[in-house]
Amino acid sequence: MNRRRGNMRRGALALFVFFTALFLVLTGRFLYIQIRGVVNGEPLAALASKQHAKSEVIEAKRGSIIDRNGEVLAEDTATYTLAAVVSNRLSKTDKNPMYVTNKEKTAEVLSKYIAMSKADILKRLNKKKVYQVEFGKAGKNISVETKKKIEKEDLPGLIFTRQAERFYPNGTFATQLIGFAQQTEGQSGESSLVGKMGIEKSYNAALTGENGKLKYSTDRMGYILPNADKNVEKAKDGSQIELTLDKKIQTFLEDTMTTVNAKYKPKNMMAVVMNPKTGEILAMSQRPSFNPTTKAGLNGKSAGVWQDLPVEYAYEPGSVMKIFSLASAIDTGVYNPNAYFKSGIYKVGDIPIHDHNGGVGWGSIPYREGVERSSNVAFATLLNKMGTDTFEKYLTKFGFGRKTGIQLPNEATGKILYHYPVEKVTTVFGQGTTVSMMQMLQGASAIASDGKMKLPYVVSSITNPNTNKTSKTQMKVTGNPISEATAKKTREELERVVSGEHGTGKLYAIPGYSVAGKTGTSQIADSTSGKYMTGKNNYIFSFMGMAPANDPEIVMYVTMQQPQLSDTETGGEAVSEVFNPVMKNSLQYLNIKPAAEKKLSKIKMKDYTSKTVEEAKKAVQQDKLNPVVIGNGKKIVQQIPKVGETILEGQKVILMTDGDMTVPDMQNWSREDALKVSEITGIPFSFSGSGYVVKQSAAAGTILNDDTELKLELATPDSIEAFTKNNDDSDKEKVKQDTNIQENQGVGDLLTGQ
Repeated sequence: MNRRRGNMRRGALALFVFFTALFLVLTGRFLYIQIRGVVNGEPLAALASKQHAKSEVIEAKRGSIIDRNGEVLAEDTATYTLAAVVSNRLSKTDKNPMYVTNKEKTAEVLSKYIAMSKADILKRLNKKKVYQVEFGKAGKNISVETKKKIEKEDLPGLIFTRQAERFYPNGTFATQLIGFAQQTEGQSGESSLVGKMGIEKSYNAALTGENGKLKYSTDRMGYILPNADKNVEKAKDGSQIELTLDKKIQTFLEDTMTTVNAKYKPKNMMAVVMNPKTGEILAMSQRPSFNPTTKAGLNGKSAGVWQDLPVEYAYEPGSVMKIFSLASAIDTGVYNPNAYFKSGIYKVGDIPIHDHNGGVGWGSIPYREGVERSSNVAFATLLNKMGTDTFEKYLTKFGFGRKTGIQLPNEATGKILYHYPVEKVTTVFGQGTTVSMMQMLQGASAIASDGKMKLPYVVSSITNPNTNKTSKTQMKVTGNPISEATAKKTREELERVVSGEHGTGKLYAIPGYSVAGKTGTSQIADSTSGKYMTGKNNYIFSFMGMAPANDPEIVMYVTMQQPQLSDTETGGEAVSEVFNPVMKNSLQYLNIKPAAEKKLSKIKMKDYTSKTVEEAKKAVQQDKLNPVVIGNGKKIVQQIPKVGETILEGQKVILMTDGDMTVPDMQNWSREDALKVSEITGIPFSFSGSGYVVKQSAAAGTILNDDTELKLELATPDSIEAFTKNNDDSDKEKVKQDTNIQENQGVGDLLTGQ
């Protein structure tokens, strides 16, 4: 018994000692903290401050993107995510509760503003053991207007979280150029808008601002304490970028591209409008494209949708390249518009180069007519005259084979294919060598602005709102590849491509305005076989034009790859449906008045008989008339119109020789002109259709006699190109057998040139 009591006393003593020691330790620790004010090496005041000090981010505004007239193309906006506090544990006794007090009413009201039924909302509000709930997709991307309406309902417990968004008010509008920005979470966990393509990406650093902070003190419930100190670090907004784009011209282009894209469904389509005097890009568009706000169309399925094609895509330009070939020939002095060459076929070693009508050609014709008809042979012979090394230097002067330096990412370099003799010849008419649209426009600016080549650019200025300083882009002359006289002469010759009798660009004439330009129909290399693709649709159809031709204010370039054409439709027609309305509307919008219609001079016919063929032709040309020789003789014995008759300049004069009568090439002739040949030869012709000659039953050069039956098929102007192109395709296999260039030299069959 005594032993048990002794044990109890010893146990009680031990407990007393333990608790006494614990009390002393805790008291000592408390006194130490109170005196020193430090816990684990950190000041107690700092810990208290951390518990009650709060901070909020003041979001910086991302810089806006505007057009040359201040119209907004991209700007910041805000959307909100809705949540509801359903737990009352933090404000159960408060007069102003911070949780949903009436779930039935809240569900009924919210169902009017978000895409969720009252029952589903109520189901979420009734969740147990959670502090707050969200409403899925229906509760996200709520607009400012909807947020304000919900707040007016005065429902406690609702929380809105703001997210910055990028808004593009014009929808599909220079999309690949402007690009888009979207929310991206950084390393610190904060999300911000980051550019993903175009201007938004390449100028992301300038557009992005620097967030500020708001610091303040709160009580345990999170309320700001009365007279609490506040510390504000102001946000620094991003810079505003002004583009060279003109919203009006861009709208013309986008509306037209949308219509034409729906009609022809090409694999891709590009178009750019540029001021050649400065290099400013006034409009730029492409298809495929997408809506940067809704992301509609940005599904990755359409090839090129993620590329800014006019900048990043390298392609074979086809006969549009002849613009620069012609300028080079004129600048070197080898181009004589009235000198003759033999069209049809030109041989590079054993490899034949064909004109685009299957190598038939148009006989011996002046170089000027060769340019109008887009003869490959004409340009091959001009290359021979100026020399391949000289032409290569001009290609370099015009900026081909290197980047222009435009202010956009991923610019294509292109490649001058100039190793083998045949490659040098094909380059002169745009096959084999690859280019970008920016390179073509840069080169065209030299033709349009008297030899001074301008760098294309899209950013006009950048303004920092924090300093109010603006940096402006200065026009940059990137070279003088040709003289002023050459540029003027080149424009004159290119104007004939559109307005001339044999011009392949007649479709691109705009009433009231003179247009200088060049068509293109380039082949497409098959990535699988390495050979050029065949078939009516498998081309890149294009046109580059400048207006007014004598002093261009606008250069416009349109390409369309593999449009889906019907049997009666042509690639030229499809391209003209983009070029013509946009060019015309742009000229009128810029208040460029139509030129007064040129009055043709009346000419009294002289006597050209008894002259040699060459003398007569030269005399007729000097009188601003168009000579057509019938027969293979050496002297002229008869003419129509007759001596003393009055005709307009540019009309045809039929000259009969003393030799055998021969059939002229009457392609694109009017019925009246063809009847002059019938009259002078005495051979009756039969006609079918109306308009202009597209087919004749006897080839040019055929001997005419009393037994000849000559039938002429006529068609309206908008059908002529379709007829010519169909004939070219029908001869394709024959020409391929003749050339075999793809297998021998890696260049491909040389069929196009329009």
